Amino acid sequence: MTKKVGIIMGSDSDLPIVEKAINTLEEYQVPFEVHVFSAHRTPEEARDFACSAREKGFGVLIAAAGMAAHLAGAIAANTTLPVIGIPIKSAGLGGLDALLSTVQMPSGIPVATVAVDGGTNAAMLALEILSVYDCAVAEKLQSARSANRGKVLQKDKAVCEKYNNAK
Repeated sequence: MTKKVGIIMGSDSDLPIVEKAINTLEEYQVPFEVHVFSAHRTPEEARDFACSAREKGFGVLIAAAGMAAHLAGAIAANTTLPVIGIPIKSAGLGGLDALLSTVQMPSGIPVATVAVDGGTNAAMLALEILSVYDCAVAEKLQSARSANRGKVLQKDKAVCEKYNNAK
């Protein structure tokens, strides 16, 4: 049985980025739950979610937050499940603040971090983690990679025909 992916965002304003992860997980038919918990405004709820995630059938957690972006670290501090952080772009520093807050974790509390606003890649990394012990997810990922390869090679062929034969 496929493990669930837990998606936690610090604010519902993060939803446009989180929806990219949701859409990707839906595409791969992997179960997930989505919550709004703040590392600063609802620390007990965030902690409780992280502490009970493994027992509730989660295999990996995604945490999206902007600005100080302590959510991924707060989640990681309370679980041994893999945690993927999505730094969210903010007006003030363009997401650099969130990126640094997410990626600079102390030894022993790792957080995998994707690009600023990288919702799709967060879901893809979660799928890759799940694929370690879920062959169905691994097969779907391999099929998608093959399809993407074919699309790129078709584009290469079209560009080569247009420009390389024009001499």
